[in-house]
Amino acid sequence: MQVDATNSWLIEAVTGVPTAFAIHINSTNGLLLSTIQQAATLPNSTIQQIAMSPDNTYVFIAMGAGGTATIPFNPNNANPLGRVSTIPVKTAGGGALSVAVDPTTATTTTPRLLYIGETAALSGANTGGLRVFNFSGFQEISGSPFAIDGLAPVSILPFSTGEFVYVLNRQVSGSTTGMVKGFSIASVNDALTLTPLASTFSAGTLSRAIVEDNSGAFVFAVNFGGTPDLKGYTIDATTAGALDPVISAATGTDPVQAVSIAAVH
Repeated sequence: MQVDATNSWLIEAVTGVPTAFAIHINSTNGLLLSTIQQAATLPNSTIQQIAMSPDNTYVFIAMGAGGTATIPFNPNNANPLGRVSTIPVKTAGGGALSVAVDPTTATTTTPRLLYIGETAALSGANTGGLRVFNFSGFQEISGSPFAIDGLAPVSILPFSTGEFVYVLNRQVSGSTTGMVKGFSIASVNDALTLTPLASTFSAGTLSRAIVEDNSGAFVFAVNFGGTPDLKGYTIDATTAGALDPVISAATGTDPVQAVSIAAVH
């Protein structure tokens, strides 16, 4: 589920009869304003993840082998959900596991990039890839998909400063240990490009989700298989984009099997 930027709509995607729903809510207290749910039919029932663009114009839904749904969104309409389109997976046999949108910055109110994490996007032992698209027109940028050194990109964290993006791998080839792969983002000849950071950062077993706290000082990851349930990092003071582990904690009596985490903003 996601809440739009006006706090007026709760967006959710469900399997079974695959559908995206928009539920009108009171922006002050979160109560329902109507029991009528606006709906948009999705082309695939394998719902993996949902994201909204920070400018409140699109909803994106990763749908496994069905690719990624792109749905125009207008919170001022009685039915805010527009016509569903799909970005197909890069490679037959692959699946879209995660989706995220680059944050807006002080110099623009429009997001720059759309990110999709897919399995089987590349050849080799670790076949997971990060696909990157210009937000305007959803054209894939040069170099995409980018190697993430893992098999399953389950969560994507575009950092709030717009300088970095991190991909959490559920596991790597030959191991159930998760890992974070980071990239710096820069404009070269008026085109955005990604450069992998020199190091990767260990997570836990069967990693599931990664977030940034509201201060921009910490990153947290949760791991379904534990070791640990929760891992926290600070941003290295000298190496740009590097994550330094500072927290390793259980979130309950194991096995907790943590699957999600949210940061208050």
